[in-house]
Amino acid sequence: MGAFIVRVLINGLALWVAGWILPGLDISTTATSNAVNNAGITQGADTLGIVLAYLFIGLIFGVVNAFVRPLVKLLSLPITILTLGLFTIIINAAMLYLTALMSSYTPVHLTIDSFFWTAILAAIIISVISMVAGWIPGARRR
Repeated sequence: MGAFIVRVLINGLALWVAGWILPGLDISTTATSNAVNNAGITQGADTLGIVLAYLFIGLIFGVVNAFVRPLVKLLSLPITILTLGLFTIIINAAMLYLTALMSSYTPVHLTIDSFFWTAILAAIIISVISMVAGWIPGARRR
């Protein structure tokens, strides 16, 4: 359970970095900011709302990667072998796009303006950050 929490934190951090670098990746935070304000926290409510929004989207992204991604990787194994693994970037971008689609049904929304450029570049950024952060001892899967 602790490793999953670390992965959610890493996903949230990676999504924040990707959103900071890419202007087409945006997370709306009105629901989390309102929830923080309703809790009685007045100082730093916007920052806490943003952090909670990224963690929530990181949670959705982690669930999508845990349940959907293995099936998609298995089904796309022939084309992944044919492209020498480069199709994995497209799979990662599709998982990010699926996360954006799933988050449209929640109070916190992840929006991606373009699948080809924004989602693929965000998938590359998130993969690199996840790889580097995976060196943290608690983030490894057992």
